[in-house]
Amino acid sequence: MSEKHVVVQGATLKCKFSVEPKKDALKVKSQEKHYANDKDAEKKLIATDKEIGQTLEKNTFGKCKMQPNGSGDYLPCQATITKWSGFYEKVTLSNKGKILLEDSKGTCPIGGPDCIEVDKHGQKAEPGKQNAKKAKPQVSNQLNPLVDTAQFQESLEESDSICK
Repeated sequence: MSEKHVVVQGATLKCKFSVEPKKDALKVKSQEKHYANDKDAEKKLIATDKEIGQTLEKNTFGKCKMQPNGSGDYLPCQATITKWSGFYEKVTLSNKGKILLEDSKGTCPIGGPDCIEVDKHGQKAEPGKQNAKKAKPQVSNQLNPLVDTAQFQESLEESDSICK
């Protein structure tokens, strides 16, 4: 799991049998306790292999190539996930679910095994104090010449020593 991202609420999924290729956002419904990449712990619920059924915002990926209607077109997709594969086996959350990873795949009763893939895992980088402390002043000053990075880093060190 060292280089793979955890899938969270709002991750976008896609189906390999979508005609358009449309995407839909994942809604975590199986648990309300475990968060990732969210300093306030209120938005980014961790997705697990228990996200079964209709767990997407629109529950569709557009028209489905596996459902031709006989007149040259296709019937609309009704996205239903029946199981997940490729999840992280070493951790079990309180809902007895295993954590989904960016390379996890979902099974649909119409599309078959592993036809639903994670397009974007849903996490976003949130720079914090540690990032500022580790920044290289020469590079940071070139990117943002209005800030004296070395002085800013010193002020961070001082504020840390005051709190101790």
